[in-house]
Amino acid sequence: MFDKKDIKSPDKFDTLIGKNTTFQGNIKTEGTIRIDGKVQGELKVNGDVYIGKDSEIIGNVFANDVFLSGKVEGNIEANGLLNALPTAKLYGDILVQNLITSEGSVFEGKCKMIEKQDNDSKKNSQKKTKNTVSSEKK
Repeated sequence: MFDKKDIKSPDKFDTLIGKNTTFQGNIKTEGTIRIDGKVQGELKVNGDVYIGKDSEIIGNVFANDVFLSGKVEGNIEANGLLNALPTAKLYGDILVQNLITSEGSVFEGKCKMIEKQDNDSKKNSQKKTKNTVSSEKK
């Protein structure tokens, strides 16, 4: 029923910021990243982010899915899911498609939910844009 690729595992990642590591600067990466240390800077991930329970991020996070167990002081934008686990502490605004918060997690900020667009909606909006541009040129 489910392909093994559909199952997300925090044990499989492309990049790791270890427990005893402090990183200052922006990170931009493809694939999955796991952060167990401290990061001061912006994260732009074309994939998933796993933030460990002893980790601390000061900066904004942009990703597909975010699994938060540690502390984030900044905004989070997740195209898919933000899962705040019981040890999570989030101080910032979020823009997400899906949100899960566990009992014990802390969230101080604003939340805005984005709607999932199906392929037909995307195609229709692209057609409307093309038609508008074409008619303006005439």
